Amino acid sequence: IKEDIVLAVIGEKSKDSGEAASRANIDLKQEDILLVESLKAVGKTVITIVFNGRPLPLTDVANNSDGLIEAWALGVEAGNALANILYGITNPSAKLTTTFPYTAGQCPVYYDHINTGRPATDFRFTSKHVDLPLEVQFPFGFGLSYSTYEYQNFTANCKDNYITAKVTIKNTGKFAGSEIVQFYFRDPVAGRVRPVQKLIGFKKIYLEPGEEKEVCFSCNAEAFGYYDQRMNYIVDKGEIELMVGRSSKDVDCVTVFVDEEM
Repeated sequence: IKEDIVLAVIGEKSKDSGEAASRANIDLKQEDILLVESLKAVGKTVITIVFNGRPLPLTDVANNSDGLIEAWALGVEAGNALANILYGITNPSAKLTTTFPYTAGQCPVYYDHINTGRPATDFRFTSKHVDLPLEVQFPFGFGLSYSTYEYQNFTANCKDNYITAKVTIKNTGKFAGSEIVQFYFRDPVAGRVRPVQKLIGFKKIYLEPGEEKEVCFSCNAEAFGYYDQRMNYIVDKGEIELMVGRSSKDVDCVTVFVDEEM
């Protein structure tokens, strides 16, 4: 191969996912993995494009790719869309709407799972797999672009059970682009077990190189509520952890106090 950069297009056929197309083994085909490994072995810059209809374990491919594009199942304009990204005509800004595991053995895996009695840590007797990292390969909300963004001065307050959160986002890269700012919460004092994290909002902002903007999220404390065993919708008094960041795992966190039960 004389070219310096090689595009490796791999993944599923459209009929391999969707209705009546469940798979017990969601790994990539072995020939796809070997293709990417072989291209990397000859010293080429490898950009891998994955077409698929479900989150797939991409460990081997990611380790042998210089760039990785999650294309899902695109339509008739797929070629133009991908060319615009590859040539830098479009600065990508998309974020993953699902979680990508290291292996099928982690499934079901999702960012807003219920907390366990023994949350995963490096200590042996906790809820985890001993042969995998504690985290997933690509978390919910993850996505890169040709720009980099810095999150600064995250603050939040609660007054009369109304929450306001603010954060400053700065484009620290060389290119103009859009960042999807994600807003999450966790309720550690609820009367029943709640998710370890829950997306409550997001905003997409456009920034020129060096530009910064303040992003504001606001909501009533009612947004943190849940239904109890008698199907009453309640909001507990006490601490609420608020998080803002690039993905569900790359966040800054502050704590506010809900003044009264609702």
